[in-house]
Amino acid sequence: MQQKQAVPARVRILDAAHELMLTLGLARATTKEIARAAGCSEAALYKYFPSKEDLFIRVLAERLPRLTPLLSALTADPGRRGLEENLTEIARQAALFYEQSFPIAASLYAETQLKRRHDQAMREMGTGPHRPIEGLDAYLRAEQAAGRVGPDADTRTAASLLLGACAQRAFAYDATPDGVRPPLDDFARRLARTLLAGIAPEAEPAGTA
Repeated sequence: MQQKQAVPARVRILDAAHELMLTLGLARATTKEIARAAGCSEAALYKYFPSKEDLFIRVLAERLPRLTPLLSALTADPGRRGLEENLTEIARQAALFYEQSFPIAASLYAETQLKRRHDQAMREMGTGPHRPIEGLDAYLRAEQAAGRVGPDADTRTAASLLLGACAQRAFAYDATPDGVRPPLDDFARRLARTLLAGIAPEAEPAGTA
């Protein structure tokens, strides 16, 4: 117990919330249970996180693969690496994010009122599942301005396609005969190449000045 108390309360709460949301689902992971697992009072939990919705958002941001910071960094400096390399890393991180967040958030869809409350809370906090699409769209538009994405490419749709495929990987293979997802690195590489084939600038005809 003494060793546990040496860890800052905010860290303990996030760790406990992450574990309980994974094992129980978001709907059943109450703030009372999270506080008990973190070794603090429910009142102490609310000192750091004003609501369960806020705690959920912080778990996604701080305990799961960091997709948003990656997109922000690439948007600020799009030409630092090759486009295919960047898209592969985005696909890899996105697939990991959805793989780890899906078990947490899935229970939201079983309780309509709970989902409505969370949707409203996320709107008020300026976040939500649409934000990665916006972030990837911004990155692709930066690449478009740099000439590495075709001028007529629909960057918003391309962002939705890549992230949608990553989200599908999180649950679409559970019912297959072996129940095994496509290997992460191979999946990310193939997805990036397929997307790039549709948005890359058209090659100039041979002999064109």
